[in-house]
Amino acid sequence: MTDAPIKQQNTTGFYGMAIASFSIALGSVGIALLYMDVDVWIRAFMAISVLYLTTSAITLSKVVRDRQEAGQIVSRVDQARMEKILAEHDPFRTP
Repeated sequence: MTDAPIKQQNTTGFYGMAIASFSIALGSVGIALLYMDVDVWIRAFMAISVLYLTTSAITLSKVVRDRQEAGQIVSRVDQARMEKILAEHDPFRTP
């Protein structure tokens, strides 16, 4: 008896919402940087900071996802080993 994990898939609407949210957030920061009443070098520094934060957030989400997937694989291997041991075990066999 195996309990196969249910594969969770995101809907197209969820992907669309995530892309739209990311685009709106990045666009609004870009517009704010363009209309900010400061020197050009301050604007450039803020733009680089926003891009660095964005790439760091994307990298962090990938690392968290990869760690979760690796944990699921290890769990499946351990579960398969346990099922094999239980299937091979015969309590009525004499040693």
